[in-house]
Amino acid sequence: MEEDLVTHCRLLRPALLAGIALAPGVSWAQAANSTSSANNQDSKYQIINVHIGASPLGGGIPVQKWPTAVQTFSSQDLTKNGAADLTRTMEQQAAGVSMQNSQANPFQPTLLYHGYTLSPIQGTPAGLSVYVNGARFNTPFGDLAMWSLLPDDAIDSFDIVANNPVYGLNALGGAIDVKMKNGFTAPGGEFEIEGGSFGTVQGHLEYGKQVGNTAGYIDISGARQSGWRDEQGSDLKNAFADLGWRSNRAELHVNVIAAQSGLHGPGAVPVDVLQADPAAQFTGPNSINDKYVRVSSTLNLKLTEKTSLQAVLYYENLWEHLINGNGPSDLPCGDGQYLCQGGAGGAYSTTVGGGIIPQYLPTGDNAYGQLNLNTTNTNGYGASAQITHKGVLGQLVAGVSYDGGYTTYSAAAYDGALSLNTRDYYALSGTGLGYMVDEPGTVPVDVGIRNAYYGFYATDTYNITKKLALTVGGRFNIAQIALHNQRGYDPNAAPGGLNGSHYYQHFNPSVGAAYNITPLVTVYGSWSVQNAAPTPAELSCASPQDSCALANFMSGDPPLKQIVSRNFQMGMRSTFIVGGLNFLSVQADVYDDETSDDIQFLQSPYNPQGNGYFANIGSVHRRGGDLAVQFTATRWHLYAAYSRIQATYGSSFVEQSNSPYADNNGNITVNKGDFVPGIPENLFKFGADYHVTRRWIVGFTGTAQTGSYLIGDASNQDKKLPGYALLNLNTRYLLTPHVTLFGNINNVTNQRYYVYGTYSSIGDVYVAQAPNYNNPRSYSTGAPIGVMAGMKVTF
Repeated sequence: MEEDLVTHCRLLRPALLAGIALAPGVSWAQAANSTSSANNQDSKYQIINVHIGASPLGGGIPVQKWPTAVQTFSSQDLTKNGAADLTRTMEQQAAGVSMQNSQANPFQPTLLYHGYTLSPIQGTPAGLSVYVNGARFNTPFGDLAMWSLLPDDAIDSFDIVANNPVYGLNALGGAIDVKMKNGFTAPGGEFEIEGGSFGTVQGHLEYGKQVGNTAGYIDISGARQSGWRDEQGSDLKNAFADLGWRSNRAELHVNVIAAQSGLHGPGAVPVDVLQADPAAQFTGPNSINDKYVRVSSTLNLKLTEKTSLQAVLYYENLWEHLINGNGPSDLPCGDGQYLCQGGAGGAYSTTVGGGIIPQYLPTGDNAYGQLNLNTTNTNGYGASAQITHKGVLGQLVAGVSYDGGYTTYSAAAYDGALSLNTRDYYALSGTGLGYMVDEPGTVPVDVGIRNAYYGFYATDTYNITKKLALTVGGRFNIAQIALHNQRGYDPNAAPGGLNGSHYYQHFNPSVGAAYNITPLVTVYGSWSVQNAAPTPAELSCASPQDSCALANFMSGDPPLKQIVSRNFQMGMRSTFIVGGLNFLSVQADVYDDETSDDIQFLQSPYNPQGNGYFANIGSVHRRGGDLAVQFTATRWHLYAAYSRIQATYGSSFVEQSNSPYADNNGNITVNKGDFVPGIPENLFKFGADYHVTRRWIVGFTGTAQTGSYLIGDASNQDKKLPGYALLNLNTRYLLTPHVTLFGNINNVTNQRYYVYGTYSSIGDVYVAQAPNYNNPRSYSTGAPIGVMAGMKVTF
């Protein structure tokens, strides 16, 4: 976000004027600082005229002229309820945003915005893009957002931008545009340490300094948490460094992100088991370990007084290893000798080379289990460049982008056993990791994948009158994806194996207008088209014959169609002066999206223990609206937001499900008009900060949402996952000008709530805590009451 100061209006609290119009992303700290500066100007006050990026590379457009919804947040917003946390900030403060958590690890949430999803976990098609300092952050393999690898403490600001096709592939519902700190924007040092419930210890050290035209910045952070459930835990290490140089015509930066994380999540558990033991896991172990490094460089060059060049170049490497213990897919045939797929009556279970897997546990012992192991090594790289020109035809931004990647991926499943009390997988003596499974539905994988994405875009904002601005733009996307089998022929794989090449292209136009009723009240509207090419992970897991585990199994390679969305939205941004020193801001928007050839992860009929495949399921209709309000006074800052989201299927289809309403073949029929599971229809957010004294601030934040249908209940026949309401308290005390003490109590009412709901295949896993469990509904539980305290030292 760029800022331009205009000094012609006599308004108190000037820094709020544009920021409030982008509710709710304005912090109290910003307001307090702005008030003091304004009061020292003897009635000559400033308006901050906020600019937003027309593209990931910038090319700032005054928000009063922009025709879509935008929310912007500062680094102060990220620390409103403790240590900096990007996903928590979006969940608690951003309108239209909610979270799921299938893995039950707080650092692995799936984000939903206006019914579109973005996740760090495979099995969730991406409908949002993420950019960091102008470079694409979605992974090349599955378009994932690896939240745990992004150093939240080093974030300077971020925007949530709705429906702008210039943001490239998979920005169906919008994009999250993150800007990092540097030595120019964040001089000085800061040390922070925080600890508390669930064995939480986290902290960071940052320092920035400018010397002449050169500046440097570094941030090192770490976090460890043992969790509130069995075998739940997190260990994160992050570092970010930036070296910058600028003159009156150019600014150049080189920066590095290095991160490592080990995340353990017990996942969703049958409700009967949770009732007996709320901390229990269903099966395990479940862990994802990541190592990540990213190097990027940005350039902003002023060519003439009206023309400038922006560019970015980046390289990244992501190594990920997943361990996933599950219930069995192979069970005794009933002959006392061998295992069969699904048990008696199924085909023999086989290992590599065609050998039949023996019945390795005594007859009557039902402790069979399966282990999935996956390893991904991805090299990503890319470059973008654009020209920004301000002339008689308005403000024109035109550019090109390239994002590529090469991924090696290996996966295998092993048959073994589950321990009695914790249901952790173990291999029998002499079998190594277990019997490697090679049968229809589960085959070992070793594949290389290349993908290349090209984009050509332009957008122009033209002032028809002083009050009316027209924006016209478009982007042409090309996607090329090639898969190469590196394991050799496998008779159990789907026909054609893992070899395949895919090509997609689409032109995405947009048109919109913004009208300034007053300098502080704007109405806007727009229409746009976006597309999403299937990711390599989706293309490689598009056959029910060779399904894949939710976290990264791959199989045959039938083609998928690209998703195309058509969006219409309109809204209002405004700020009102109330009683001289008080400001009220309101942002409201409504939207109507329809996607064709939407992609969904469906359960495999051959291997229902968490395995599935991607398929086009027709159209999905997403519509709704947001209303966000902020009020700022001398001592108070309050905000509230309400969002209505309806996502329904536009086509009928049949899918497999563990739902109790499935027919004798395990199928449910999804009809046109049924609601998409996992998306709450109503979201409520609210919060306040109050200055008790000049040194002491107390506040609260709250979120609430109504229920949603369980994943696997796309036919809407079962009752919903219960909704919930949470209240959090926070306080900050300025001990000295450089030392701040802070604390917070999360979920102060100790509400028991659930952040994800699905169905489990029951009967094949023995649970000692609930031996007679029979309800397939499975929930992932949210965090109970937690108390955190910390200290921040600046220097």
